[in-house]
Amino acid sequence: MEENQNQQSMETLSEVLRVRREKLEELRNSGKDPFVITKFEKTHSSVNILTDFDTLEGQTVRIAGRLLSKRVMGKASFSHLQDFEGKIQLYVRRDVLGEEPYKAYKKLDIGDIIGVEGEVFKTNAGEVSVKVSKIELLSKSLLPLPEKFHGLKDTDLRYRQRYVDLIVNPEVKQTFLARSLIIKSIREYLDNVGFIEVETPILMGEAGGAAARPFITHHNTLDLDMYLRIATELHLKRLIVGGFEKVYEIGRIFRNEGMSIKHNPEFTTIELYQAYANVDDMMTLCENLFYHCAQKLYGTGKIEYQGTSVDLTPPWRRLTMLEAVKQYTGADFTGCTDEQALEVAKGLGLSSEKPQTRGELLYAAFEAFVEDKLIEPTFITGYPVEVSPLAKKSPSEPWLTERFELFITARELANAFSELNDPDDQRERFVAQAKQRAQGDAEAHMMDEDYLNALEYGMAPTGGMGIGIDRMVMLLTDSYSIRDVILFPTMKPRE
Repeated sequence: MEENQNQQSMETLSEVLRVRREKLEELRNSGKDPFVITKFEKTHSSVNILTDFDTLEGQTVRIAGRLLSKRVMGKASFSHLQDFEGKIQLYVRRDVLGEEPYKAYKKLDIGDIIGVEGEVFKTNAGEVSVKVSKIELLSKSLLPLPEKFHGLKDTDLRYRQRYVDLIVNPEVKQTFLARSLIIKSIREYLDNVGFIEVETPILMGEAGGAAARPFITHHNTLDLDMYLRIATELHLKRLIVGGFEKVYEIGRIFRNEGMSIKHNPEFTTIELYQAYANVDDMMTLCENLFYHCAQKLYGTGKIEYQGTSVDLTPPWRRLTMLEAVKQYTGADFTGCTDEQALEVAKGLGLSSEKPQTRGELLYAAFEAFVEDKLIEPTFITGYPVEVSPLAKKSPSEPWLTERFELFITARELANAFSELNDPDDQRERFVAQAKQRAQGDAEAHMMDEDYLNALEYGMAPTGGMGIGIDRMVMLLTDSYSIRDVILFPTMKPRE
């Protein structure tokens, strides 16, 4: 039965495509090829007319957009036109438009892009409309839009054909308008507190600044393998060495990793660095930045995410990783040796195929038992040195670092350090990472001699932070998947 229905659907689609092609050929033969038109002078948008009706009533306007519906009733017809801002009803009368133009109008297809001139008025039913006196076909739609009442529901197809998704699902457009406003608000906030936006390389000789597997490409002229950046960190900190005191970059990052509702191989981050500041300053900056963006979007710090209420009003909860693991599991790694930590980890059901340090075991316990419980905004501080190769050690607990990650709704949204500025310590950590890489860890940090050279000139005490823009947008727009907030997410090719 399903196979027969699919066959019938394909035959129906083929007939629709044939008819639309024939209409285009007829237009071309009559010297009315829509694709030769280069411009249409608009005077208003749909929203202009709807909101300013009292001023515009009785006036002539020129609008343009996509034909979404058409209801022909003999001598008069109703249609809806959709432009970037919304949609508006068109009232088309044969005696106003003219005999031949009205025939041409009746041949228009749903999805065609048209330009309209007409008078603003309100129908007897009270709907603000445009009484059309002229219609011009500006572009022919050769493929039909999804069926009116069902729209484009296939999630996979929506991501692959975002252009159709944006046409038939208006809420999708609102998500990306909100994304644009969020990024604008981030820039506004940082610019107002003295940060300078900069740009750093995407093609790099060494992929550094994060623990991640890079994409590899090749520069033909130099005959040199290069990497797409996995972070902007090391170049931005070079600028701190050079005398900049507050810098940030919003840019695309590339990591050759798995895909999920939280991960896309290319994504957008903001990284920022402030000289003479530390991780505590970054916490304050972080919570104020999120709150500022929520205020710009909604006028409040209280939002909903997937049915859960989240209050972004500062200050936010702060827990060390040791405290968090003890609070949620009862296990206490405080003061443990490596051997004692292994016993604590075994008590939690964690096993190890290789010797592990107390720092690695603490982090494993946190990932396994704590992350998914952090719903309200929470800063987790005191990360082990082993998983923080670019963070400054804690003066009181040298096996831990001055680092935080921000968790909201069980997702990590930001990462920050008191930046490591000791070149000798940094070299030792790079060497340790290089050993891990040589043993097969493709995500271990690469050695970057030029960055070490920069540190030897001296870098001021610095606070640094990275925020995943896509996840931030997910939170602030109540979007379930990262693919819902990236216009063109990476997709596996169809067979």
